[in-house]
Amino acid sequence: MAKRDYYEVLGVGKSASADEIKRAYRRLAMKYHPDKNPNDKEAETKFKECAEAYEVLSDGEKRQRYDQFGHDGLRGMGMRDYSHMRWQDIGSIFEDIFGFDDFLGDIFGTRSRRARRRGPSRGYDLETSVELTLNDVSKGVEKTIEFTRQDTCSECTGSGCAQGTSPGHCPTCGGSGQVARGGGFFQMVSTCRQCGGSGQIIAKPCKKCKGTGRIPKKRIVNIKIPAGVHEGQGIRVTSEGEPGRGGGPRGDLYCYVRIKPHEFLQRDGNNLVAVVPISFTQAVLGATIDVPSLNGTRRLKIPAGTQFGSIFRIKGKGLPNVRSGRTGDQLVQVMIETPTNLNSTQQELLREFAETENKSVSPKTASFFEKLKKYFGNN
Repeated sequence: MAKRDYYEVLGVGKSASADEIKRAYRRLAMKYHPDKNPNDKEAETKFKECAEAYEVLSDGEKRQRYDQFGHDGLRGMGMRDYSHMRWQDIGSIFEDIFGFDDFLGDIFGTRSRRARRRGPSRGYDLETSVELTLNDVSKGVEKTIEFTRQDTCSECTGSGCAQGTSPGHCPTCGGSGQVARGGGFFQMVSTCRQCGGSGQIIAKPCKKCKGTGRIPKKRIVNIKIPAGVHEGQGIRVTSEGEPGRGGGPRGDLYCYVRIKPHEFLQRDGNNLVAVVPISFTQAVLGATIDVPSLNGTRRLKIPAGTQFGSIFRIKGKGLPNVRSGRTGDQLVQVMIETPTNLNSTQQELLREFAETENKSVSPKTASFFEKLKKYFGNN
């Protein structure tokens, strides 16, 4: 399914400021959050869609690429695969990257954030895309993919602290990650805004990653794509996503297939379809013609009396099934071209043929015109 325009998703114009985009995301994130919409798959889908839109429009480089080239411009930029991500993990993404501490505690919940901070957690999945030709699909192919992902900072090894320093306890919450307001029976507990729920404060952040513990890094991988893949199908490359926290495993990379249109062939499941024009005389008298295929042209015999739109099947010349390996067929549909720019001799021959045709009208044609006269005669 085609992705919606990110500005449309967040309900903002293309000239929206960073603050307007942030406010729009906050409003929609709270509206569609699964905690507020239990067992509502549509709300969860919109929640993830909003998060994906915000990731792009809140990042200057990604927004510029998106404004210029649309969704295709984001290829190779290490976009996260929100469709496969747990909604519970989305909150910490923006906490880590965009500093959304002001309201993430209200939206995503304090307990889950603290649990992610304190214990090991799996890294986030990423998505990218690869363009294939039908020839690639027919045989399978190995592609080299280049993309950018957030990786562990080599300077601080992911701690976010300058060399020789370590995080300290947050003085506001005392290291608990939570603060209590009010008293008695009406005490309200919320996420500590100073430390974002981690319970720790980085006094001297690493200069290279500015305290995030992550830096963008280009990555090149080779991906083996099996024969028979379909448009939009994802190829999972394990452990090529972002690194986990607290020693957790890396996420995965999902590479989604885009198939380049062929000049002459169209795909129908595992079959290939070619639409080929033939002349009036070839249809009437029969002929052997050249038709396009994946491996150049091949000869096809057209029998005499072929009708407009007739389909001929060439066995085993389609695409393989990605699971069974069984190969489809190639279907050739013929379209009869009406002759134009006839010379006088050709026109005279056709008139003679028409006179002959009028004297000996075929039963099917006669039946059609008789029914036509009766229909309009009775109305």
